[in-house]
Amino acid sequence: MSIYSPFSASQLLPQEEKLEVARHKSELFIGIPKETSYQERRICLTPDAVASLVSHGHRVMLEAGAGETSSYTDKEYSDAGAEITQDTKKVLGCPMILKVEPPTLAEIEMMHPQTIVISAIQLKTQRKEYFEALGNKRITALAFEFIKDEDGSYPAVKSLSEIAGTASILIASELMIGENIGKGLLFGNITGVPPTKVVIIGAGTVAEYAARTALGLGAHVKVFDNSITKLRRLQNTLNQRIFTSTIQEKSLLKALRRCDVAIGAMKGKNRAPVVVTETMVEHMKRGAIIVDVSIDTGGCFETSEVTTHEKPTFIKNGVIHYCVPNIPSRYSKTASMSISNIISPFLLQIAEDGGIESAIRCNRGLKNGIYSYHGLLTNKAIADWFNLEYRDINLIVF
Repeated sequence: MSIYSPFSASQLLPQEEKLEVARHKSELFIGIPKETSYQERRICLTPDAVASLVSHGHRVMLEAGAGETSSYTDKEYSDAGAEITQDTKKVLGCPMILKVEPPTLAEIEMMHPQTIVISAIQLKTQRKEYFEALGNKRITALAFEFIKDEDGSYPAVKSLSEIAGTASILIASELMIGENIGKGLLFGNITGVPPTKVVIIGAGTVAEYAARTALGLGAHVKVFDNSITKLRRLQNTLNQRIFTSTIQEKSLLKALRRCDVAIGAMKGKNRAPVVVTETMVEHMKRGAIIVDVSIDTGGCFETSEVTTHEKPTFIKNGVIHYCVPNIPSRYSKTASMSISNIISPFLLQIAEDGGIESAIRCNRGLKNGIYSYHGLLTNKAIADWFNLEYRDINLIVF
């Protein structure tokens, strides 16, 4: 009598055991050159982050003086295990380069072929020659701005926006008490004295942290943006009801005429939209403050002109303008710690996964950061912008 079996004869045969193939860890050799870009004071890794990498068996080579503008000495890095050298070419000869600003053409020329570069890209200031130079050296480049977190957000962009938003209010409070240009006002809400009135144009991360800081000091805050969704999210995030409005000329002008401080925090696809005209600025109080955080992408006040950290302000129509690009660089140590906290876990993950090739297969957020893969341009927006040939990273790495 035959016994019915739900399995076929081949399924009942002994099967070979399938074991997980262990990943081979890789050792990183990271070079950190001194930043040469104008007004750039930050550094990618703090001594604590270097110590963590060295303790995991990796090497870090630092150009002498690279951390001085962020208040980190060569001795601190040396004690953390970094190798210090005066030779820029030696640093740029490392297999992996970490920079805050994108490398210059001269720096790319000193790099070895197949180098991995992790830095910002700052697309608005780039030229076609930069991407051609990466291609000629077959360099793999990742941009801070493009790297995604597990929740789909951009951690580097968000972190630096937090700094810029908080800083914009602190800068305004300094300018209000300035001996020569300020009105001698204390930013806040003192008993018996009308509170400082702040207008924020935009409702993104910069606006959120500007509003949070202003409210913490006791100011009266009004936020304008054309996205109801962003305004609602801002209300919920702040956990209190504040004045919010879509951008309508009449209501915005009314708010600007009464405010002590106006913060520009609008974003655009290519250029920040000009929301406040010169006529509207003319109607503002004498001695009022404008901090245009959007100046990195053109500015959202018609009267804005790019200034520097050395000479940060100018007066136009009786209104004090602060229009310095790259505000986080003013707070170089805080910004450096923020960048380091974001980048160092990714570096450890790259090593754990066995190198950049394996890491981008395992981590979609890291893969999103790549815009040049062995010299091939893999970011469509960049390719369209500069009319260059584009390759889909998902068809190369899968």
